[in-house]
Amino acid sequence: MKLAFCKYQGTGNDFIILDNRKEQVPKLSAEQIEQWCHRRFGIGADGLMLLQNKEGYDFEMIYYNSDGRQSSMCGNGGRCIVAFAQQLGVIKDKAHFWAIDGEHQALISAPEYVELQMGNVQNIELYQESDYILDTGSPHYIQFQKNVDAIPVLEEGRAIRYAPRFKADGINVNFVQELEADHLQVATYERGVEAETYSCGTGVTAAALAHYFAKPTTEHQERKIQTKGGALKVRFQQTEGGFEDIWLCGAANFVFGGIVEIAA
Repeated sequence: MKLAFCKYQGTGNDFIILDNRKEQVPKLSAEQIEQWCHRRFGIGADGLMLLQNKEGYDFEMIYYNSDGRQSSMCGNGGRCIVAFAQQLGVIKDKAHFWAIDGEHQALISAPEYVELQMGNVQNIELYQESDYILDTGSPHYIQFQKNVDAIPVLEEGRAIRYAPRFKADGINVNFVQELEADHLQVATYERGVEAETYSCGTGVTAAALAHYFAKPTTEHQERKIQTKGGALKVRFQQTEGGFEDIWLCGAANFVFGGIVEIAA
């Protein structure tokens, strides 16, 4: 059986995407997804997504990490699947779609530039006096550093991800450096990929909110974010209960398309 796929990337976070509106994609095993995502023996990606029909929405996003397991929300994946939906003609310049964490709105405000509304955030936990834990659709551990480039992201990120408190479910780890008052650099260890990734949408969102939480101001409710894979922007509104009207903005680019063959 042959299946068409497209590969997209958002600031270096890359994804295999399949159009499953006609439900022609068979149930994929974790081993199959892991093999497709392998960078030596497969297509190569941080994750795989299915675009499916869902009543009341433009589409539904189903996301799997590169380990083959269905995962929580992926921000850059959400932006990429919106660009894919536009390529298919499912949407024009706006999207209203369903993901594992609920409904999302998105805008394509310029060619290959997608703005994705994230879920509201109510709780930010101060951990070990200087680190932060919060959920922006996926759980994140935020640690501020003076020089992110000097951090061994794989080793230190893995140590936190597999610490006793987080080992069972895992947690994404973001090392964050303040470049300017509204400009951050972020490096990410991503669970499910179990490695450093070039970018993480829910992670840079968490970094922006944690930074504002630690240094609140009445202005600059927006953060520019530099990742290894490129630049993103996060804007938000602080409320008495936390943060809302959170938008993750940046490029979402088509890389290539192809055909993959699997057993019927």
